[in-house]
Amino acid sequence: MRFLERERAVAAKLLPGLDESLQAVPAGELEDPAGPGIGLFRDGGGPGLVVPASYGGRGASAVEAVRVQRALAGRSPSLAATCAVHHFSVAVLLGLAAVDDGGVESYLVQGLAGGNSLVACDFPYEGPDGAVLAPSMTAEVTPDGVRVTGATCVGALARSMDMLVAGVTIERTDGGGRESAVVLVPAESEGVNVDGTDGERVTLDDVVVAPEFLVRASALDKPLDSVLTAGFALYQLLATVAHVGAVDALVERVLRDGGVPESERIALLVETEGAMSAVEGVALRIDGGDPDDATLAHALYVRYGVQDALARIVPRAVELLGRLDTADADEVAHLAGVADALALCAPTRSRMTGPLAAYLLDAPLTLT
Repeated sequence: MRFLERERAVAAKLLPGLDESLQAVPAGELEDPAGPGIGLFRDGGGPGLVVPASYGGRGASAVEAVRVQRALAGRSPSLAATCAVHHFSVAVLLGLAAVDDGGVESYLVQGLAGGNSLVACDFPYEGPDGAVLAPSMTAEVTPDGVRVTGATCVGALARSMDMLVAGVTIERTDGGGRESAVVLVPAESEGVNVDGTDGERVTLDDVVVAPEFLVRASALDKPLDSVLTAGFALYQLLATVAHVGAVDALVERVLRDGGVPESERIALLVETEGAMSAVEGVALRIDGGDPDDATLAHALYVRYGVQDALARIVPRAVELLGRLDTADADEVAHLAGVADALALCAPTRSRMTGPLAAYLLDAPLTLT
């Protein structure tokens, strides 16, 4: 079948063997938080997907990354969601390496890519105050090093991450109050703990890291928000495609069902591919130059538009699949739920309505 043929071809080129490894595992096992998906992703070289070849990575463009993401999501949407956070974290490190001349970030990226290491980041999640890109932890410089305290949720990466990229606030070196910064915390550091029955919450209790693992906003050649915004634009696309993949799994079932009228099958196909084409349009924009507020705004427009498309596609696909046995019905229900959950990803449309309206009237773009 030609459906997803292009995406699976790109995945085979950049991460050979991974799609076949995922396909060999029952879908239920892949979706289990304790399943083998993240291990297969690591073993298949996935952590280095968006890392440039000069750093030892696979050198995928943004367009290639979203296509690989779609191929993976069609096998396991939960794995793709985890991958989106990892790739965002790597994008932040790459952004810091680009603007922090001589910083440790470039060496870390090279080491992480070479070791197929996984990186978690707390920025894509809403904190207690609802701010998406606001620092969620505090850091203090001591004679022993930089002490970091706080908590964050990093999803399925909590127990498999090798490095945590976290936003912090820290006293300015000139004594003029506190400033934002990014801290890089090795997962094996003393004081890093995973809490909660779902394994998603990570707490840092006076974790000491080397001073060179702290990047202050005031030390960068451009605002820290610009570095985070560039990564967040890519994250929005990858997170969106993780949910599109759940829909792909439903649509593929319908396309293979000869009992469904051709007009219905093609209607679902057209709307699904239209949604993905919109995502790729923003990815092309990212590949074309340094992403800015306008790029992120368009990523959000597309993400919310895809939400609306999925809300139309999913009920119709479920209806067309007709009567299913219990196992198939459970899987279809799971996929439908995953598709619907895109509306809950930060930043939600309800929170961004005001900021986007203000942005259209020439105010700066803010994420809330």
